[in-house]
Amino acid sequence: MPSPLSSSTSLLLLGAGTVLGSCLTLSLLTLRRSYRSGRIVQLKQQFAADSAAHDALSVEATDAHSSESGGRSVANSLETSSLQFHSTRLLASEDFLHDEIINEQFTRNSQFFGEDGLRKVHQSFVVVVGLGGVGSHAAAMLLRSGVGKLRLVDFDQVSLSSLNRHAVATRADVGSSKAVCLKTHFARIFPECEVDARVQMFEASSQDELLAGSPDFVLDCIDNIDTKVSLLAACVQKGLKVLSATGAGARADPTRIRVADLKESSNDPLSRSVRHRLRREHGILGGIPVVFSTERPKAKLLPFKGPDGQDANPLDYQVVPGFRIRIIPVLGTIPAIFGQVMASYVVTHIAGMPVPMEPVVNLDVEHYGVLHHRLIEREELLYGTAAQVEVDKEEISYVVRELWRGRSARNQDSSNVGRGMWRSVNQLTITRWDHSRPPSIDNLVLLTFDEAEEHEATTLEEIAAKEPEFFALVTTVLHRAATEFKF
Repeated sequence: MPSPLSSSTSLLLLGAGTVLGSCLTLSLLTLRRSYRSGRIVQLKQQFAADSAAHDALSVEATDAHSSESGGRSVANSLETSSLQFHSTRLLASEDFLHDEIINEQFTRNSQFFGEDGLRKVHQSFVVVVGLGGVGSHAAAMLLRSGVGKLRLVDFDQVSLSSLNRHAVATRADVGSSKAVCLKTHFARIFPECEVDARVQMFEASSQDELLAGSPDFVLDCIDNIDTKVSLLAACVQKGLKVLSATGAGARADPTRIRVADLKESSNDPLSRSVRHRLRREHGILGGIPVVFSTERPKAKLLPFKGPDGQDANPLDYQVVPGFRIRIIPVLGTIPAIFGQVMASYVVTHIAGMPVPMEPVVNLDVEHYGVLHHRLIEREELLYGTAAQVEVDKEEISYVVRELWRGRSARNQDSSNVGRGMWRSVNQLTITRWDHSRPPSIDNLVLLTFDEAEEHEATTLEEIAAKEPEFFALVTTVLHRAATEFKF
């Protein structure tokens, strides 16, 4: 039995340890609060200094814009007064993950991408050209996602009528440069991001300067065909990853917004013109992802009125040659969603987690019913029974749309859309990939009738030996199906 003295000593030691532990905990919390307070003060001081510089440069750029008049002189004035200031960053991007404030700000991103993925985002460099309704939202979400360096390019100013779709501009920003406006607001959100604001028009003569620095991605948010074609061609020629936005005006259905190759975009006059120009002038047939809407525009360009209120020739009032000055009605929500889609596409690719976008497949329920019936007929013909067919029309829709994009597995590069896709369905059927396994979702391929018959007369071993690339493609696609449905 322990003595009363030893028990008292133990209690005293335990109490002393508890007090000491509490003191250490309080000390650590105090140090943490002190560090956080110091960082916040540092951030506020940084922001105050940057804001003063931004205001001065914004006034300078606005004065330069208003002091010149007549055609190209305005654009030249803006180009020569390009704002290329780089605010002093408190931390290098590789240190972002070790900074308590930044680490906490991007906690949700880190949980989604993982630390390595978020590090890639922090160390990335993205160029956004065109900072209107689409570009401003794309840039803002890239910033909020933790991109470490942004170059923002636009020669235009914030107007009162653009406030219905701009990401951050207020009435106080009207008349200021769009690039400087974003930089100023961005300093309040993520001041460690290096923002290079360029009050400048993208032209062939400036492409080397504006695309310099090996950006991880370039976002084309321009609504002028000449400039858009020039930017896209330059990115392809330089081997830069680029994502383009097409027409967001005169549309209202957000569920119709898609991401696909330029050659697959439909119902969009801007896409059609850009495709034609790229093919004719630069020999570019595709390979450029675009954000577009399958919705037909609900309005047209409004007639142009002169100062006297009468119909006038828009060409007589162009400040910058080639730029549209007629107005197209815009519901502000659609450009915003376009920009959000672009930002999501870019950050997931940079983080190493690209999301397969829903393909553009212009088919309806009846088409999937026909293909389902063809699968049943084929099973009965080849195996004497369709008892093993457990997939329904909804699952056939997944196989056709999500896995094979409405195209034969042997012709995934087809540009058939709209009616062309409808007609192609007449030549398509569904069959097993591996004859020895049942026709489950992860064992079905979409082929033409002739391709299906040829496939059924050969073995997977022969395909793997003779056509390794095709074999790898199908294997990868079906593995995704197995993963998503957890077979």
